[in-house]
Amino acid sequence: MPANARATPTGDRLGAALARPLVAALLVAALPAAPAAAATSAEANVRAALDRIARHNDAVRAVIATVPDALDRARSADRQRMARGPLFGEPVLIKDNIDLVGLPNTAGSLALTANMPAQDAPLVTRLKAAGAQVIGKTNLSEWANFRSSQSISGWSAVGGQTRNPHALDRNSCGSSSGSGAAVAAGMVRMAIGTETDGSITCPAALNGIVGLKPTVGLVSRTGIIPISASQDTAGPMAASVADAARLLAAIAGSDPADPATAEADARRADYVAALDPRALAGKRIGVLRFATGYSPATDIVFEQALSLMRAAGAVLVDIAEFKGRGEIGAAEYQVLLTEFKAGLNAYLAATPATVKTRSLADLIAFNTATADREMPLFGQDIFIQAEATKGLDDPDYLKARAKARRMAGAEGIDRMLADNKVVALVAPTMGPAFLIDTVNGDQIGGGGPGGLAAVAGYPHLTVPMGRVRGLPVGLSFIGPAWSEALLIGLGHAFEQAAGPQTPAQFAPSVDPRPAPAR
Repeated sequence: MPANARATPTGDRLGAALARPLVAALLVAALPAAPAAAATSAEANVRAALDRIARHNDAVRAVIATVPDALDRARSADRQRMARGPLFGEPVLIKDNIDLVGLPNTAGSLALTANMPAQDAPLVTRLKAAGAQVIGKTNLSEWANFRSSQSISGWSAVGGQTRNPHALDRNSCGSSSGSGAAVAAGMVRMAIGTETDGSITCPAALNGIVGLKPTVGLVSRTGIIPISASQDTAGPMAASVADAARLLAAIAGSDPADPATAEADARRADYVAALDPRALAGKRIGVLRFATGYSPATDIVFEQALSLMRAAGAVLVDIAEFKGRGEIGAAEYQVLLTEFKAGLNAYLAATPATVKTRSLADLIAFNTATADREMPLFGQDIFIQAEATKGLDDPDYLKARAKARRMAGAEGIDRMLADNKVVALVAPTMGPAFLIDTVNGDQIGGGGPGGLAAVAGYPHLTVPMGRVRGLPVGLSFIGPAWSEALLIGLGHAFEQAAGPQTPAQFAPSVDPRPAPAR
């Protein structure tokens, strides 16, 4: 879900512009976070990752729980003589809305602390089959930021407040807040996030890492606590485009239990082979001028990124406007409310008997009864709106779903690509990280490109493009359905042209002004 669901009904429903301009800094790209996993010792890699989590998690609050026997599992993997998968020994963290045997799947809510899955989600099974060591679960915006219009991204009753490791008074965005912060903090090179609208790409951009929201249906959603059958997907959050490509190669594929993935096996590609440093050369790329304006400083960094792309051989075509984003956003919100109730009720009905909240109505009652712990900062107005929806047969819902998908996809991204004869679209992903604000909630600025890709169900890759006063900002690459390999190539080429990124410094703040006198 977007970092904040309360804002004006644009394509990605972002709020008012950031108040004060910031100063642009050096273009930067691939994050040298945790050291690359060695192919010889899973135990050494896992031990190092657990040590980094222990060292940084008190400050960042990115990880909710680690697997108790993670080191034993790694030792067992080292002893095995069978063929080792492409992610052998790589520590991976997953978002705490994905089923993982041995740890509760909570969505950050105290209502689900007894939700112990009987089996792994299929994407977890795929990770393990590829040799990855799934070592724990990351914090998130509670209920993937779909509980309150006044929410604070990165906060959950189970995990507390995730903080941005580049400046600890800044938000890490959401809802995959912990996954983004964990990679940025160097705890792991790879994590899994989920997105309905902005929940992979926003935290990736604000934490200065790579995030890839795949085409809806490329990755199984079975075993993931849902918001929207139309828009939900899991995807990679990683220290580099190459790491994201490796991670996507492991998790992509069809799942008989998720009808949306029927085409996945036929559509998946060799994402690692797409890592071509010359991929920008000769490519016509559309520049979404209507999706800029987060801040003057962000626009300066964006122009520098465009200059790098031109130098790498890209042919850039300005796209000045796109009408109808407000209509798309209003229709999308109706779809999300309706699908959330239906999907969540189905998920809760299948949880273990130890889970006492068996429906959205039960959750609303639970939150009311435990308001001192569950709702100390914001309420549950989105829950209440969703509970009032009329079901998946409601004609108004069906009309809104068709309208949103058509306007964002065939009449949106597809038409912009065709009319301008371009292969992909670029824009700033977001402005720099906003302050954690427990009074006003999230203060997100601008109206970026991510909502169109989210509603259409198309892929969206964000890559670090530079810094504003020490805070990362991301560059978005958006393409048609199933174009992940294309986007990976373009993003990798930009990353190589831009050069290495300074890792997170865990600064208390980037604001040099003294606190006001009391």
